[in-house]
Parts: sequence; C-alpha cells; structure tokens
Amino acid sequence: MEQPGREAFRHFQPITTRWHDNDVYGHVNNVVYYSFFDSAVNSYLIEHGGLDIHQGEVIALVVNSSCDYFASIAFPERIEVGLAVSKLGNSSVHYRLGIFKAGQQQASAVGRFVHVFVERASNRPLTIPEPLRAALGRLRCD
Repeated sequence: MEQPGREAFRHFQPITTRWHDNDVYGHVNNVVYYSFFDSAVNSYLIEHGGLDIHQGEVIALVVNSSCDYFASIAFPERIEVGLAVSKLGNSSVHYRLGIFKAGQQQASAVGRFVHVFVERASNRPLTIPEPLRAALGRLRCD
C-alpha cells in the first residue's frame, strides 16, 4: 500500500492523543488506531447523518477492519483522521481512513473499515437510511 496524502480524503476529524494511548515503546499502540477510526467515523455519522447511537432503530456494526502503518505517533500529538468512502452498497459501506499528524501532508497510517447497517432490535441488515446515505455519499472517492 502506498502512503496517501490528504488529497485522498474528503473529511478530517480532529482527535487528541491521550497519555494512556502510548505503549511501553513510547508511541501510540497499534490497537488504539482502531479506536481513532471508530471515533472518527461515528462522530461523522452522528454529526452529518443523524445517527442516533443511543435510541435509534438503526446501528452500524464493524464487520471488517485493517491498518497499514507508515510512521509512529505519540502522546501529546494532535492528529486528524481523514475519511473517505470507497464503496457504498445497499446495507454496507467501505471506508478508507488516514491518520495524519496535524499539519502533515502524508498519512502516518491508513485503515480500511467496513460497516453494515442493521436494525438494532434484530441485528438484521437493512437499507442504509437516506440521511446517512447522503452523508456517506459526500465522502465518496472514486
């Protein structure tokens, strides 16, 4: 995988690293990147698509994720998670996510993340509701 720049993403979500994100090697542990991805995606869906994570009938479940690392980050750094949608299906969405140190042009890490939208009560896939589909459409990178 090539190390992408900011132009490969459509939205940037700021995140501040935390003291406990660092591992014994002095950098953010690899598992924390997945938390950054989850926080950035869900913040976007709540703010721009109206996702109600507490009471809504629709929720999004992660069914696949991966990450490639290019450069380390550490507390106390401010980062931005770049979001892009590479595939928008009927009930699923494939994201491409970039972790950028504030002000840097090249990603420190790039992740892939797949959500399936389901009915909360049954956990059965459903068609992505229109407000969420519209918000996700604005992230499309073809």
